[in-house]
Amino acid sequence: MKRWLGLGLKFAFSAALIAYMAITFDLGGAAERILQADVFYLLLSILVFLVLLVNNTERWLVVLAAIGGRFGFWAAFRIMFIAIFLNQALPSTIGGDAARMYFSRRDGLDLGTAINGVMLERMVAVIGLILLVVATQPLLLARIGDNPAKYVFPALAAVALLGIGALMMLDRVPERWRQWTAVRGLVRLAEDTRRLFLHPGYAAAAIAMGVIGQVLISVIFFVIAKALRIDAIDLLDCLVLVPPVILITTIPISIAGWGLREGAMVTLFALVGVAQGDSFVVSILFGLISIIVALPGGAIWLARGAGTRFDTAGPQS
Repeated sequence: MKRWLGLGLKFAFSAALIAYMAITFDLGGAAERILQADVFYLLLSILVFLVLLVNNTERWLVVLAAIGGRFGFWAAFRIMFIAIFLNQALPSTIGGDAARMYFSRRDGLDLGTAINGVMLERMVAVIGLILLVVATQPLLLARIGDNPAKYVFPALAAVALLGIGALMMLDRVPERWRQWTAVRGLVRLAEDTRRLFLHPGYAAAAIAMGVIGQVLISVIFFVIAKALRIDAIDLLDCLVLVPPVILITTIPISIAGWGLREGAMVTLFALVGVAQGDSFVVSILFGLISIIVALPGGAIWLARGAGTRFDTAGPQS
C-alpha cells in the first residue's frame, strides 16, 4: 500500500504541475513551435544524447573496474539503453538502476559487484553534477546578483564529501553483526567505495566523466534552444542554469521529472531574462527527445525478456 500510495502521489504531483503549466502557458502555441523546430538541430540534439549515453556507459565501466568487475562495452551500452527506457516509462530512476543490476548480474557479475557498481556510479553522477553547479556558481551570481541560494550548492558538496566518508566507514561494525546479510552488504559497499574513491586514477576518471555528462546535458538544452530559434538562451546560460535544474529534478517526487523540470526551467531561466514560454517549450522538447532516444531500449528489453544474453566478451574497460 505504501508503494502504491507513493506512486499515486508522484503521478498526482506531476499531473498538478503539468496542469498548472497548461493553464499558465499556451500549449497549442508550444506544440506549434515544436513542430516548426529546425530538423538539423533536433538531429544534433539526439546525437549529443547518444554521446552522453556512451559517456555514462564508460563511467559505469570505470566504476566496475575499480571494484573488480569486468564487463564488455557493448553489453554495458545495451543495458544502459534498457535503463534509460525504464527511467522514462517508470515513476523514478529506481527501475532503470534495478535493470542494470539485474542484467549485469545475469551476464556474469557477482551480486555484490552488480549492486555496488550501479550505486557508486549513481553517486559519481550526482557528485559530478554538484561539482559543476559549484564551479559555475560565480558565473550564476554574476548574472543574477547576490542571493541566499549561493550557500545551498556548496553545502550540498560538503554533504556529498561527508557521505562518501561515511560510506567508507560502514565496515567499522562489530564482528557479531556481520551474521546479517544486510550488514555484510554494507561492509562490501564500504570496501568498494574505498576501492573507487581512494584510487586516484579511477576516482579522477569517474568524476571527470560525471562532470562531462552534466556538460553534455547542458549542451543538449542549448541545441534544443537553437532548434526552436530562441536566441535569448546562450550556451553559458545552459552551462550555469541547467545543472541546478537537473539537480532539482533528481528529487523523487514526480514522474521522470515531468512538471518539476518545467517549473525549475521557467523559474531559473527567468533570472537571466528568458521568457517563461521559451523556457517551458525547451523543457517540453527535451522531455520528448529523451523519450525518442530511449525507445530503442524498449526493443532491447523485449529481446532480453525473450532470453537473449548479451556477449560480455571482447574489449573490456
